[in-house]
Amino acid sequence: MVLIDPGIGFKIQFLLGLTNLISMFLVFFSCRCMVGAKFINKMFNYSWYQKYYSKHCYYWWIFFTSVLLHVVLGYLIFGIPFFK
Repeated sequence: MVLIDPGIGFKIQFLLGLTNLISMFLVFFSCRCMVGAKFINKMFNYSWYQKYYSKHCYYWWIFFTSVLLHVVLGYLIFGIPFFK
């Protein structure tokens, strides 16, 4: 049972996938835990990185929202075949 037009759904799904990848990289390179304190300390010499780093929490929100929408849209397009 398809709940959304697949043509439009696939395009939105593709854009959400790109958003997932981009936001994942934004989170990764602004996170002390993932990249490491040594990298962060070096990069803090640059004012542009300080501005980028200050938005770290927003990158997480973008990432989680895009992943959630990606999953929901996938369900609307494909259903849940592993429960059938």
